[in-house]
Amino acid sequence: MAAPTQSRPGVAGGAASVRAAAKAGAHSRITLRIFRFNPDTDEKPVYREYTVDADPTDRVLDALNQVKWYEDGTLTYRRSCAHGICGSDAMRINGVNRLACKVLIRDVGNSVTIEPLMGFRVIKDMVVDMEPFFAQYRSVMPFLINDSPVPTDGRERRQTVSDREKFDDTTKCILCAACTTSCPSFWADDNFVGPAAIVNAHRFIFDSRDGSGDERLEILNDREGVWRCRTIFNCTEACPREIRITKAIGEVKQAILKGGAHNVTVRQPASAHAAG
Repeated sequence: MAAPTQSRPGVAGGAASVRAAAKAGAHSRITLRIFRFNPDTDEKPVYREYTVDADPTDRVLDALNQVKWYEDGTLTYRRSCAHGICGSDAMRINGVNRLACKVLIRDVGNSVTIEPLMGFRVIKDMVVDMEPFFAQYRSVMPFLINDSPVPTDGRERRQTVSDREKFDDTTKCILCAACTTSCPSFWADDNFVGPAAIVNAHRFIFDSRDGSGDERLEILNDREGVWRCRTIFNCTEACPREIRITKAIGEVKQAILKGGAHNVTVRQPASAHAAG
């Protein structure tokens, strides 16, 4: 049986009706079809439907909060900053890995299916066990390592703008796991280090101030490292921070093959400077 893919939500009709309500300044009745599972009491998952009033500019997280606060306090999911920075509320929304706090009701329609991220053990409802994910993250040493003497002028270790640009994109990761859990290679083999870990390794491998890039490349030069990537691009599509993840993985592969990050030409997209 073929592995499921990271599908785009088919909500053209529902989204259109919600957008029409937005123009009229009206609330809409939204049906949430939510994955429910408590392994302590349930033999298998079920889907339960809840109906809430929502403004078209409300977020999916707002609709979930309505259900939890006013209809069913047992509903369980993670949330924190509610502004797309913490990454806590990553989940599958109409079949796509998204942050619930960044998805507007008008963009998903009046019938929304909400499920946990794929590939992790479900603790309860949308809450999954993230420890294997963070173990892979820790395995690539995601921190600056520099044993050289501090600069004699007492200032920070400086680098040029062009050196910074080599890894600027991969500094944006918020560890939401949307990329890793959208990856068919990870679904098939949970020993795969995963896109998020590689992105965070890239951030330091290409940092001119770091001294352990070769050690990270050795870690990733493994069948469960970068070579497990099949260049499917699901990870890039899933990333809420719009990191060019597949590009970063390719650059790490090049660094392994060419004997170090210093031998890799990192090309920035033409719009990088204009985008700011």
